[in-house]
Amino acid sequence: MMVPLKLPREQKLQLVSNLQQYAYDELSVEMGQLAGENMLDFMLKELAPYIYNQAMVDARRVIEERMASIEEDLYALERPVPSAK
Repeated sequence: MMVPLKLPREQKLQLVSNLQQYAYDELSVEMGQLAGENMLDFMLKELAPYIYNQAMVDARRVIEERMASIEEDLYALERPVPSAK
């Protein structure tokens, strides 16, 4: 089970303000503070797993690329073995 995303209060207030502005500008809806916080909580709950999973895919890709690069570097460090006569 995924731990719910906890935002610092300042960030949460900024996001709620952004949601309120969006609702007003795009939907002509005035959204109060409580409604904005509830909307943000809902969106975080619903979107967080998708965003987290995509971040994991992205991180996995970066790690795989770095591991391939490290493997190439290690092969480059190998020394030739003298052949038997």
